[in-house]
Amino acid sequence: MTGATIVTLEHRALEFATRAHASIDQRRKYTGEPYIVHPIAVAEIVKTVPHTSEMLAAAYLHDVAEDTPFGLDVIHKEFGPAVGDLVYWLTDVSKPWMGNRKHRKELDAQHTAKAPPAAKTIKLADLIDNTISIKARDPDFWRVYRHEKLRLLEVLRDGDPTLWARAAQLVEKENADS
Repeated sequence: MTGATIVTLEHRALEFATRAHASIDQRRKYTGEPYIVHPIAVAEIVKTVPHTSEMLAAAYLHDVAEDTPFGLDVIHKEFGPAVGDLVYWLTDVSKPWMGNRKHRKELDAQHTAKAPPAAKTIKLADLIDNTISIKARDPDFWRVYRHEKLRLLEVLRDGDPTLWARAAQLVEKENADS
């Protein structure tokens, strides 16, 4: 076994997510960076609180089914039910044809409300990273986004309390300069 490389679940998920987002040349909206920087940031935030390897894998994969050609079925097959189920809870259920943005975000919040605490913890990390980016770079959209995230915070209380407090502090500050 000398020289053998052990590839962790998290490493496999990071590699998969990197390839999936790169396959469509997905980029961060405000910076143009490769999209994978966001899932990496989400995983790094999750690492700051009690977590499992499945949670880290799901953090890396959280936008794959929503944004790339690789659906939940592929994630379940490649990473098993524990990771696949977490990614399911992290994937928006609304589609553009399902009404206006406010209605779609409410459908997504109702979905998230039923999620297990581990998924809510990852969702909090996602919310934190996105909030930091949007507050700093798009004050006009921040006003809309902030109200959506205040609603989302209501259903994320079962997530990690440290991340919930951090997210609430970021979102409750109305000013983008705060």
